[in-house]
Amino acid sequence: MRKWLFVFIGITISLKAAAQVDEQASRAFINRVIPGGKADAFIIESIPQQNGKDVFELAGRNGKIVLRGNNGLSIASALNYYLKNYCLVEISWNTDVKIPASLPQVTGIIHKSTPYQYRYYLNYCTFNYSMSWWDWERWQKEIDWMALNGINMPLAITGEEAVWQDVYKSMGFSNKQLDEFFSGPAYFSWFWMGNIDAWGGPLPQHWMDSHKALQKQILERERSFGMKPVLSSFTGHVPPSFKDKFPAAKVKKTNWDAGFPDVYILDPDDPMFETIGKKYIEAQTKEFGTDHLYSADTFNENVPPTNDSTYLDGMSKKVFNSMAAADPQAVWVMQGWMFHYNNKFWQPQQIKALLNAVPNEQMIVLDLYSDAHPVWNRTDAYYGKPWIWSMLQNFGGNISLFGRMRHVAADPAIALHDPESNNMRGIGITPEGIEQNPTLFALMLENVWRDTPIDADAWLKDYAHRRYGSVNQQANEAWHILLNTVYSGGLTEGGPESIIIARPTLKKTIDRVLTKLNYDPKELLTAWGHLIQAADSLNESDGFKYDLVDVTRQVLANYATPLQQQMAAAVNKKDRVAFEKYSTDFLQLMDDMDALLATRKDFLLGKWINEARANGITAREKNLYELNARNLVTLWGDKESGLSEYSNRQWSGLIKGYYKQRWAMYFTQMDKALASGVSFDAKSFDKQVKNWEWQWVNTHNNAYVDVATGNEVATSKKMFVKYGTLAQQANY
Repeated sequence: MRKWLFVFIGITISLKAAAQVDEQASRAFINRVIPGGKADAFIIESIPQQNGKDVFELAGRNGKIVLRGNNGLSIASALNYYLKNYCLVEISWNTDVKIPASLPQVTGIIHKSTPYQYRYYLNYCTFNYSMSWWDWERWQKEIDWMALNGINMPLAITGEEAVWQDVYKSMGFSNKQLDEFFSGPAYFSWFWMGNIDAWGGPLPQHWMDSHKALQKQILERERSFGMKPVLSSFTGHVPPSFKDKFPAAKVKKTNWDAGFPDVYILDPDDPMFETIGKKYIEAQTKEFGTDHLYSADTFNENVPPTNDSTYLDGMSKKVFNSMAAADPQAVWVMQGWMFHYNNKFWQPQQIKALLNAVPNEQMIVLDLYSDAHPVWNRTDAYYGKPWIWSMLQNFGGNISLFGRMRHVAADPAIALHDPESNNMRGIGITPEGIEQNPTLFALMLENVWRDTPIDADAWLKDYAHRRYGSVNQQANEAWHILLNTVYSGGLTEGGPESIIIARPTLKKTIDRVLTKLNYDPKELLTAWGHLIQAADSLNESDGFKYDLVDVTRQVLANYATPLQQQMAAAVNKKDRVAFEKYSTDFLQLMDDMDALLATRKDFLLGKWINEARANGITAREKNLYELNARNLVTLWGDKESGLSEYSNRQWSGLIKGYYKQRWAMYFTQMDKALASGVSFDAKSFDKQVKNWEWQWVNTHNNAYVDVATGNEVATSKKMFVKYGTLAQQANY
């Protein structure tokens, strides 16, 4: 996957045909979603599945709204349909909900069944880029959102480090040896995937205990809706001391090539592999129960030692047997990412060998990147295995307007009806980060209850009506432009970020920070203008205010590049006066972006840091978690990290407190060089800035607020007056 990072995904088995609706749980859900105690306005009834798949109905009776479904998930989906189509309410991550005081009545019967047995959600990376510090309250909101949108197969890997502690302690490993194994909590995704050991640790015992309890809450709630969570399994990653404790074991050393020490992987051919895999699933089942779904990927962005089909067949059998030894009903959940990422290695013969070693109904493949790089259509739909069409979005948790809207609107249904798609069983969303681009996610999830392509243009008009509370022609014009610019996607792996995020440079682009635009930025300026014109009419809509800030942010982020290039031209001409002007303007732009983003809780560094600290019960724990939080979104590793800026964020606090400070240091050194007529000492600055970055990462000063300040509309209008003409005249 782009920039070294991985996505590790999983999948599921058939759902029970009988209707299973817990009325008390559904009423509690309605009370959570709809404030004001309106649950009594709803009647909840059970109906059976339709053709083995989930179904819901919406009707009216005696002045009340009837929600029917075969499980809690279908009841929730019926409620969401009612809210969207009758109350004009769009529930998303980034907005507050306003329910009409008088609930609209329903006439007739709305009947919806899903064509998809599986609706998958999440990605190993999401658990860190977005979810690292979530408490039960935040998880509860997310699970409710999953239910509203019909998701029935969530990846559920919180708390698994506690299970691994139990397994390895039962094998005689000491706390000290495990301290050299477990990573800090912001890095679990890459620890679980066997990329790193210990970074960001040592992991406190309180974290393991509290998050084991949190996982039990998560699973209980997901299962109460009828969801089938995907748990983890053993893929060979063992503690560094394993090679010393078991010298006869077949342990291979591997490196992620990202600046971290080697990790150790137990060869599936070793007899201990199945033993440990069985131990883990037994221990996990004892703590968390099971729905028989286990994610596993032993070759994630790693090339196997040989392309011999016999070897690959044998490896596949042994990985599956390590699950089935503990759970004969085990279903191996495998992502198809490697078949795209390492496509030179994974030729048809190799793919067939890996997949055909496992019974068809005990493996499901996630076609991870269907919206841009589908693999199903060049592997004979995974040679008979059930598979899921998926949207991969948001590498690194970056902040950027980006997506492939027309693809996610049409391609799932097109694939479903393609005779070549064979065993396509579902659709999924596999983002590295969430809580951004809410419109794209809403559009993708519109597919859950339909089997025909969506007209993206018409859908966006309805969406804007719901999200903003009224029809507004200016808003519709803006969304038409957004659909055909930032949301036209192309084949780029991720959206454009901003040069302000980069470690200071005169270059237009650098590694890890994407600045190339695949659309005309001046068209985005036109969309911005439409939203500004709509602002007075829509300024009571929280959804509109979020969108206005986000579009304003992207415009300013884009404008940073021509401004930086004017500065670079001044340096090349040794024009100190021009350099001082443009460098001052550049720093001011960052201040303005910081002030803009401070108006929304969605864009606050302080929120991220304070949520991290809240997980600790001692000062030492709080400081460790803050270190993890600061490090992940900046350096990612040590001060020489090759992953620096991978998880960059355009957040208030981070722009002014981190990115701006680096650029100010750079400008000071560059100005001195221009004044003295000597060459800029890039090596000296590189050392200086890396030392400063490392100091910032290790600071604990509570300097960043977690409460929004300022007015979104007023600040956006101010930015439009200040930058509208400048951005229009800029040379991109």
